[in-house]
Amino acid sequence: MVTTADALWEAAFAGDEHLAADVVLDAAAELGHETVLLDVIGAVQHRVGREWAANRISVAQEHAITAINDRAVTALSITKPRRQPEHGRVTVACVDGEWHALPARLLAEVLSLRGFAVDYLGAQVPTPHLITYLHRTGPDVVALSSSIATRLPVAHSTMTACQATGVPVMVGGAAFGVDGAYARRFGANAWAADARSAADMLLSRTLTAPGTPHQPVDDLPHLADQEYTLVSRSARDLVRSVYRGLEDRVPAMRTYSDEQRQHTAEDLAHIVDYLATALYVDDDALFREFLSWTGAVLDARGVPSQVLEPALELLAAQLRDFPRAQRMLAQPARSLSA
Repeated sequence: MVTTADALWEAAFAGDEHLAADVVLDAAAELGHETVLLDVIGAVQHRVGREWAANRISVAQEHAITAINDRAVTALSITKPRRQPEHGRVTVACVDGEWHALPARLLAEVLSLRGFAVDYLGAQVPTPHLITYLHRTGPDVVALSSSIATRLPVAHSTMTACQATGVPVMVGGAAFGVDGAYARRFGANAWAADARSAADMLLSRTLTAPGTPHQPVDDLPHLADQEYTLVSRSARDLVRSVYRGLEDRVPAMRTYSDEQRQHTAEDLAHIVDYLATALYVDDDALFREFLSWTGAVLDARGVPSQVLEPALELLAAQLRDFPRAQRMLAQPARSLSA
């Protein structure tokens, strides 16, 4: 049986934005706008991520499908029932560097349907500009979205800056962990697993105003050891050093094409970024899970995940004076060798 989500997938995969709009508008007439936003468009977007990881679609196809999904949201937005705001005002934004805007847009649309006044600021909003906007508009809540874990340090500093204005902050998105563990560690006023539960929460209770302004190091005292700061600041040098070492360890790399060299450097940069993020939150599991996911992606592309092992060894050699980094790098290396 072909579901509405299947029909939207087929339309988006084929690049047919008009058919995609017809699918969601017909479904909205039967199911309602919120259901289509979350259970149809949202489901298709989750599928996009799975298909890319399995190497069944390219990055370009991922972007094209997401763009059509975004236009499908627009079709629903301009046809939704008009409703005067009767609840509070919510500013919805992605943290700086976060390009995955669709989850935040879905939240903005759902909140609008539920009767909130919504200011949707879109992808990668620089923190100083966000703070200026809050001072000018005075919202009741800021909803911050982040999908990629490497944006956690920025998300944390953005959250504390927003709270310093006196506005409570709700956070959401895959970056904050399945159960919102990082949101709690950062001192967020609220965390929601998805747009529906976020809207339910904001309708059912008023978020407590932030307390005394604080800095990220107040929430994460381990940052005082400077491991995160030093690794993040030296990321480019680390990538270059590890790349040169890999050329010695894996002679075949010397004959790589420019494209292969670029992909290898990008993979190494991701490893360093995730290590830095794991150091920021002091969570070994975050780094292990990233490497496990990366190994599965490499396997799907026909690249043995064992190629990660020499990269981790070389990175550990560069960071021999960093005890937390050594601990994080040693555990995945052992599992890859098993």
